[in-house]
Amino acid sequence: MIKAVFFDIDGTLVSFETHSISRSTQQALDALRLKGIKIYVASGRHYSAINNLGNNEFDGYITVNGGLTTIGGEELDRHVIDKTSVRKFVDWMDNGHAMPCIFVQTDKMVMNFSNKEVDELFEMLNFPYPEVGDLHREAEKPVVQLIAFFNKEQEPEVMQHLPKCVATRWNPTFSDVVPQGVDKSIGIKCIMEKYGWDATEVMAFGDGGNDIEMLEFAGTGIAMGNASDDVKNAADYVTDTVDNDGIMKALRHFGVI
Repeated sequence: MIKAVFFDIDGTLVSFETHSISRSTQQALDALRLKGIKIYVASGRHYSAINNLGNNEFDGYITVNGGLTTIGGEELDRHVIDKTSVRKFVDWMDNGHAMPCIFVQTDKMVMNFSNKEVDELFEMLNFPYPEVGDLHREAEKPVVQLIAFFNKEQEPEVMQHLPKCVATRWNPTFSDVVPQGVDKSIGIKCIMEKYGWDATEVMAFGDGGNDIEMLEFAGTGIAMGNASDDVKNAADYVTDTVDNDGIMKALRHFGVI
């Protein structure tokens, strides 16, 4: 029996077109609650950047791709990037490799600068602008994730300057950089251990490359119809798109609601 469902946000719970939860998805969330099934967010977003879930309250939040896991405001788990890696990356950017970059900390996000590509992406995602600051100063504070704007072709070079880190990607214009071994499944495992659940009692929905590990880890991993092929291949089931009642259809298919 399913006891908990974990949802990615962008492209899963929320449409890229409307920046909101559809009527059918809202009905699905309400139906899960009525059955006593717990619902969780599992997102690459920082908690402060979750601005598109309406009035919904979730039982917990896995944010920054597993870097932070909280329930009821209580921090259950945290993973920070090694400071040496952060400093090395900032020094490399200073030496002729500047790029827009957001340092995601436990309580806020700080960005060095924006450009047209970043502005267009933020508009598409309805993403709040972080404060602008000095990344040298911010590198001395705990950083749980970097949101760095480089493409797939640049990734091998960039990651040479971020030792002990991995890059996950759900959009071609940027990567979420997290400590090695950290992904959304880490947060799911932490919550499962808290409540004594096993994988067969957990379901997860996602559409991006940063969802692959949690779809493989969950007892039932469901890829949205708008997901890329590698995400679909990692899932147990592929549902319809976020804009065509994908969540509702999958939950009905498995008899959860």
